[in-house]
Amino acid sequence: MTTLTRADWEQRAQALVIEGRAFIHGEYTDAASKATFDCISPVDGRSLGPVASCDLADANLAVADARATFESGVWSRLSPVKRKQAMIRFANLMDANAEELALLETLDMGKPIGDALSVDVPGASRAIRWSGEAVDKIYDEVAATPHDELGLITREPIGVVAAIVPWNFPLIMTCWKLGPALATGNSVIVKPSEKSPLTAIRLAQLALEAGIPAGVLNILPGYGHTVGKALALHMDVDTLVFTGSTKIAKQLMIYAGESNMKRVWLEAGGKSANIVFADAPCLKAAAEAAAAAICFNQGEMCTAGSRLLIERSVKDQFMPLLLEAMQGWKAGHALDPATSVGALVDNQHLNNVLAYIEAGHAEKATLLCGGKRTLAETGGQYVEPTIFDDVHNSMRIAAEEIFGPVLSVITFDTTEEAIQIANDSIYGLAAAIWTSNLSKAHLAAKALRVGSMWVNQYDGGDMTAPFGGFKQSGNGRDKSLHAFDKYTELKATWIKL
Repeated sequence: MTTLTRADWEQRAQALVIEGRAFIHGEYTDAASKATFDCISPVDGRSLGPVASCDLADANLAVADARATFESGVWSRLSPVKRKQAMIRFANLMDANAEELALLETLDMGKPIGDALSVDVPGASRAIRWSGEAVDKIYDEVAATPHDELGLITREPIGVVAAIVPWNFPLIMTCWKLGPALATGNSVIVKPSEKSPLTAIRLAQLALEAGIPAGVLNILPGYGHTVGKALALHMDVDTLVFTGSTKIAKQLMIYAGESNMKRVWLEAGGKSANIVFADAPCLKAAAEAAAAAICFNQGEMCTAGSRLLIERSVKDQFMPLLLEAMQGWKAGHALDPATSVGALVDNQHLNNVLAYIEAGHAEKATLLCGGKRTLAETGGQYVEPTIFDDVHNSMRIAAEEIFGPVLSVITFDTTEEAIQIANDSIYGLAAAIWTSNLSKAHLAAKALRVGSMWVNQYDGGDMTAPFGGFKQSGNGRDKSLHAFDKYTELKATWIKL
């Protein structure tokens, strides 16, 4: 692990050469219109430089290139073992450039440099390596047939994939999509969020260096309503994958229906319930996990444990433990390795989070800590980790996704009430329960309508476990072998012998 100090990181930030152009067929290029937008760091408000603002013309160029590359077979018909080797080289190059990628991630979206270096970069390279290693170990099927017939069930790459990725985990989310999409032989166009495009742009060059052919991975920075919409409506995009808000996810489904019925796979919002029962094995551990669940990545997580449900009989014992645990999560300069809570992604989002805090006051919830902007003198977008007590599930702060370090505490009396409150949401991404009762754990886990269920921990899992949601949290799954289903077509071939 690096021993770099804040001063070291700041010095590197000043010397960093930032690439902001699009990447099409193995080359960095300006947008066709030459338009750019200014990339502003939420860490201190300074400009990181211009970024290409792509639109329809760039989408047409990138899709045509991706299609031609796919049809050429240079990647799509390359043997699985050779694709695997290139992807492992790609992952190794990400690890070799970890400090640069971490610095880009922190400067671009504000997360603590320690997290970017220890969580985001290794998690992203692991996703690429895991998918690459898996691809030559997945077998097709032979149907049960009479002796004079042969039934084959095979998977084929779907073709051109457009991936629209979010700003909260730009590198990891990009690689969750890229891993299985590339491993199965597709050509991929990534549209990073305009709030955090820099690591995706840098990844493209590393992929090329790893031996992934030009045209297999194209990067189109720009806005959702321009280049994102163009990709979603494009008649030659076969699959659209997205992580982001439920509102945008619904619009992308409409665009797919208005165009070519492209497959659309969506991971959208969440309002996850973290349920602490009176028989939790360790209330202190549950309190520490609850603090981390709302503060990690500044609460800018679709799985953030933003609704904390506490059984009434232990609430008086639990709340001091929670407040003590929250003391370990303080907003600080994102380039300081000691910082645990960095900057929110931009000023607009900061104002949105502060507006939700005002809504909590207006709805008569009780503020226990935080609730204000902090470190404004840095020029960055920082807010104090915040807890509201006496929250009812109908309040806006309990029902709507805030995407910031704002925790709503809700009290319950019975298991049935806790499950009812947890399920009373348009979302169904994740939930956690804390109990020593094995039967209660199993029964509650079955009853909760979520895609990821954690028991006596929060945010568990690795690349072997699928990730995605129920209800308006989306469809399809990232991670695990189940993710490969999104990027392949299933073909039945019946042969008369």
